[in-house]
Amino acid sequence: MHSILIIGCGSIGERHLRCFQKTGRCEVSVCDANAKLLGEVSQRYEVQPYGSLAEAVQARRFDAWVICTPAHTHLAIAREGAAQGAALLIEKPLSVTLDGLEETRVAIAQSGRFVAVAYVYHCFPWVVAAREFLQSGVLGKPLHASVVAGQHFPTFRPAYRDIYYARHETGGGAIQDALTHIVNAMEWMIGPMTRVFCDAAHQNLEGVSVEDTVNVTARHGDVLASYAMTQFQAANETVFEVHCEDGSLKIESHAQRWGSMKRGETAWTWNTTAPLERDDLFIAQANAFLNGMEGKACALSTFEEAVQTLRFNRAALDSAATGLPITIS
Repeated sequence: MHSILIIGCGSIGERHLRCFQKTGRCEVSVCDANAKLLGEVSQRYEVQPYGSLAEAVQARRFDAWVICTPAHTHLAIAREGAAQGAALLIEKPLSVTLDGLEETRVAIAQSGRFVAVAYVYHCFPWVVAAREFLQSGVLGKPLHASVVAGQHFPTFRPAYRDIYYARHETGGGAIQDALTHIVNAMEWMIGPMTRVFCDAAHQNLEGVSVEDTVNVTARHGDVLASYAMTQFQAANETVFEVHCEDGSLKIESHAQRWGSMKRGETAWTWNTTAPLERDDLFIAQANAFLNGMEGKACALSTFEEAVQTLRFNRAALDSAATGLPITIS
């Protein structure tokens, strides 16, 4: 049975803890510097607590680390984990700057262990199936893509004012927190973004100054794309569209379905997934990560795919600040 150390037991760390436990394939421990939070979470799930990463490392060797700390700490912890010989599941975004990427890449290569980044859309069955259909070539070459997405963020993250979200430096704002998931998924489907022009603003969320609204015009190579997101709208909805030479593809993530319409047809052909709860998707991610550790096929985001999405994050923030389009090398 694999030994897993969850580093950071905030909301996403607690979800990873719970969902790794539910795989029945691993023994989970948890680490956090917040003694009160650590005590509550470790008692709730009956797991071994550690008050610091140093304490955990001194106590035993873990097969894998799941890094759920604020984004600006991810790469340093990943390098330490690689040096300890641990497989790594790193929460998104990979980081908040490009600093330390090469050192981390080298450390991972030297460790030889499995590494993935927790862009959970890779485990949404409707996204996986739509991607496979798109890449089958039935609709021809993608030419244009768009996403319209949003939710009432305070409903889903009531503590947003008091966590990493409140500051860009710790991974906050709509671009690094929510849009990064969307762009990573689209890059997985149609290829990396190569140019971005971003307009972003704080429009509504109380108690923070980071952007809660984003409009992006972009290119993924020859594919033109647009993204629109708000974090204060009433509806919790995400709609992807990809228009190709011979037809179109649509994903309605909130409805857990995807559809296609070939040229000449007048209605969507829908493919609907049996209803899944949010934890089901994270259990699937945990199982996928354990499969990757065991050398089995795994569709989770790679380190390099997450580096590419980090380049989008930085380019979008820079474009919003300067009012200029940015080429992503």
